[in-house]
Amino acid sequence: MPFAQLKDRALVSVSGPDAEHFLQNILTTDLDTLAAGEARPGALLTPQGKILFDFLISRAGENTFRLECRSDIADDFMRRLMLYKLRAKVEIAKTDQALVTVAWGDDSTASQLYSTPIADARFLDVAVSRFHGGGADDGDLPGWQALRIAHGIAESGSDYQLGDAFPHDVLLDETGGVGLRKGCYVGQEVVSRMQHRGTARRRVLIVSAERPLPAPGTELTVAGRPVGTLGSTAGTTGLAIARIDRVKAALDAGQPIMADDVLVSLTIPAWAKFTFPQEPVGAEGA
Repeated sequence: MPFAQLKDRALVSVSGPDAEHFLQNILTTDLDTLAAGEARPGALLTPQGKILFDFLISRAGENTFRLECRSDIADDFMRRLMLYKLRAKVEIAKTDQALVTVAWGDDSTASQLYSTPIADARFLDVAVSRFHGGGADDGDLPGWQALRIAHGIAESGSDYQLGDAFPHDVLLDETGGVGLRKGCYVGQEVVSRMQHRGTARRRVLIVSAERPLPAPGTELTVAGRPVGTLGSTAGTTGLAIARIDRVKAALDAGQPIMADDVLVSLTIPAWAKFTFPQEPVGAEGA
């Protein structure tokens, strides 16, 4: 049973009689559909619709939610939540010395080694569980990176910078991280407009090559013009956030897509519902 202990993660607890109402009104995730035993992705956005903080949210008991985020942004995330608290009856606290372990494969074996498993709902075509507590060593961190890349799961810091991406860019609209039928939340108007107009053009794509990929942050180019940026890599595979209209134009024209001097191919994650634009587009996109 492969597993990896993620030492760069932190847990923020939001509890109290107003916890669900408070979070439902500011976060992208629709808590009305969040089941016990699952962790959904989500974001706290700027009013302009950009991702300010990203996280995984799960229920941790009655009127209590657990928000798992990067440890280096946890304190800032808590401060931002406090700004929205006003008179809401909630308590916001960071769990000290929290251990986050992710496992894939035999869940029954995993549950014998760690706490109660929480299904990572971002993975739509493979079973992945998260555990809070336990873990004797680091486990297979390269294996976890390769699994995340193979299934097109982007994370801030590794694949995009906070403040630079919309939820659609990183597929939160397809992994349950955006409640498209819920009421208002911070940045909701921009997200809703992008959804209903079908204007999302930047998307996560899986990158593959015949030799090792260059460093994350390398531009993907067609005829010297940028079409996207390379994120996490694992040897000859990686993730990128790219303009799908420009990628489609390059594919239609038979133009090579390069990452520095490495020829790459770009594919949509197998589980994703979005497609490359079907209408003819120019090299600059629609």
